[in-house]
Amino acid sequence: MKEGYTIKDQTRAHFITATIVDWIDIFSRQNYRDCIINSLSYCIKNKGMILYGYVIMTNHIHLIVQSEHGELSNLLRDFKKFTATKILDLLHNSPESRREWILERLHKATFTHNRNKNYQVWQYGNHAEEIYSENFLWSKLDYIHLNPVRAGIVTRASDYRYSSASNYVQDNAVLDGVTLADNPIADVLKGWTMVSYNQY
Repeated sequence: MKEGYTIKDQTRAHFITATIVDWIDIFSRQNYRDCIINSLSYCIKNKGMILYGYVIMTNHIHLIVQSEHGELSNLLRDFKKFTATKILDLLHNSPESRREWILERLHKATFTHNRNKNYQVWQYGNHAEEIYSENFLWSKLDYIHLNPVRAGIVTRASDYRYSSASNYVQDNAVLDGVTLADNPIADVLKGWTMVSYNQY
């Protein structure tokens, strides 16, 4: 059975969820979060990625993303393949008290699939949802940006370094190159969004 939703229109922006197998909290460590940031930056500069929003949680990431070249599935496949390789490299070669436990879980995940021989880092599928309207875009941006608030990590969305909330609210973002959503209703919704980010 195919997992998640499929991307039918490769040219359209989509809301994407990518999850580590078994919901392992890989991204509770900064070096793994930085790996994702560096990979997103590379894709924006070199692979035609248009990134409208993102958040890196402890065991999954959300993106609102589009492909300049109309090849979103390929872009996401390459992004996940590259980041999986980098995460495994960090697990093997950086200080990590959970190394054996994590590698064992990533290895066991290969038993039910034949694509990966040694380790599987990401769950299959991206649970892709096409951005079909401006209201849907902004509802997904709010959902992304308020994830760390709902998780109790921060009290204001813009205080969380590993999301695009700071790109929208203030100018101290950890990732350059985020394309700020610009549409006729942006002023109204962005005003509400900025208030909600600062109050939650």
